[in-house]
Amino acid sequence: MAKKKPAGSVRQRILKLLLANVGQVVTREQIQQAARDPKTKKVPENWHQRLSELRTDYGYNIQSNRDTQELKVSEYRLVSATPGPVAGKRVKITAPTWATVLERAGEACQWEEDGRRCGLKAGETDPVGGGTVKLTPDHKTPHSVNPNINADDPDEWQALCGRHQVMKKNFWDHRTGKLNVYAIVQAAAEADKRAVYEFLKSYFGE
Repeated sequence: MAKKKPAGSVRQRILKLLLANVGQVVTREQIQQAARDPKTKKVPENWHQRLSELRTDYGYNIQSNRDTQELKVSEYRLVSATPGPVAGKRVKITAPTWATVLERAGEACQWEEDGRRCGLKAGETDPVGGGTVKLTPDHKTPHSVNPNINADDPDEWQALCGRHQVMKKNFWDHRTGKLNVYAIVQAAAEADKRAVYEFLKSYFGE
């Protein structure tokens, strides 16, 4: 039985880029450019989720620096144009469970960092990333670790805003349980990199 092709324009655009560069290194910036909405010219906040789905839901062997030391942070490589077997279909939360999670979360993003909670609510404007906040259900345990998460257990889910969904997937190292600070700085704009550089010089007294 032939594999279904990934549906959804963002996934299709990302896949087209990867298939045109099989075996070659593709950067985060290149993927974001491919995922950009052709009409609004905006990069979708969930681009990294679509990339992850190509691997977990459609069987494409997409490597990152977590898979091989040959790749740097924010670099990816499609090993083969032929998808392999899919480990397990991504579990979707049930409507009643999602309602419970949202109520428990106070209808706000549950991301915590340094003891502080994000707290952004749906419909608000993200002061950091811009755009309108949309809360989405997130597996507390990554799909790659446990593809059989219980769709009816609220304790296995949390509510995250789009920015922190992306941040968790791209900037959170599940091997150490800590933020991947290097990846965050590398992905930042040049002005932000310079600000970090000046801060570090001041911090270390150089």
